[in-house]
Amino acid sequence: MIEWLEMGGYGYFVWSSYGALAIAVAIELGALRRRTRQARATVRRAIEEEAQ
Repeated sequence: MIEWLEMGGYGYFVWSSYGALAIAVAIELGALRRRTRQARATVRRAIEEEAQ
Protein backbone atom coordinates (compact mmCIF):
# COMPACT_ATOMS: atom_id res chain seq x y z
CA MET A 1 0.00 0.00 0.00
CA ILE A 2 2.81 2.40 0.89
CA GLU A 3 4.50 1.68 -2.44
CA TRP A 4 1.30 2.59 -4.26
CA LEU A 5 0.97 5.84 -2.31
CA GLU A 6 4.60 6.75 -3.00
CA MET A 7 4.07 6.12 -6.73
CA GLY A 8 7.68 5.45 -7.56
CA GLY A 9 8.94 8.54 -5.76
CA TYR A 10 6.44 10.89 -7.40
CA GLY A 11 3.70 10.50 -4.80
CA TYR A 12 4.24 13.96 -3.32
CA PHE A 13 3.68 15.63 -6.68
CA VAL A 14 0.75 13.42 -7.63
CA TRP A 15 -1.09 13.77 -4.32
CA SER A 16 -0.40 17.50 -4.03
CA SER A 17 -1.84 17.89 -7.55
CA TYR A 18 -4.97 16.01 -6.48
CA GLY A 19 -5.17 18.23 -3.40
CA ALA A 20 -4.82 21.41 -5.45
CA LEU A 21 -7.53 20.18 -7.80
CA ALA A 22 -9.87 19.43 -4.89
CA ILE A 23 -9.31 22.92 -3.46
CA ALA A 24 -9.90 24.54 -6.87
CA VAL A 25 -13.13 22.58 -7.36
CA ALA A 26 -14.35 23.54 -3.88
CA ILE A 27 -13.60 27.22 -4.54
CA GLU A 28 -15.36 27.07 -7.91
CA LEU A 29 -18.44 25.42 -6.38
CA GLY A 30 -18.57 28.14 -3.71
CA ALA A 31 -18.23 30.87 -6.33
CA LEU A 32 -20.93 29.24 -8.45
CA ARG A 33 -23.28 29.12 -5.48
CA ARG A 34 -22.64 32.83 -4.76
CA ARG A 35 -23.16 33.86 -8.41
CA THR A 36 -26.39 31.84 -8.58
CA ARG A 37 -27.71 33.55 -5.44
CA GLN A 38 -26.80 36.97 -6.83
CA ALA A 39 -28.45 36.24 -10.18
CA ARG A 40 -31.65 35.07 -8.52
CA ALA A 41 -31.74 38.17 -6.31
CA THR A 42 -31.26 40.38 -9.38
CA VAL A 43 -34.12 38.66 -11.20
CA ARG A 44 -36.33 38.92 -8.09
CA ARG A 45 -35.64 42.67 -7.84
CA ALA A 46 -36.37 43.16 -11.53
CA ILE A 47 -39.67 41.31 -11.22
CA GLU A 48 -40.64 43.36 -8.16
CA GLU A 49 -39.79 46.63 -9.95
CA GLU A 50 -41.78 45.51 -12.99
CA ALA A 51 -44.83 44.76 -10.80
CA GLN A 52 -44.86 48.26 -9.31
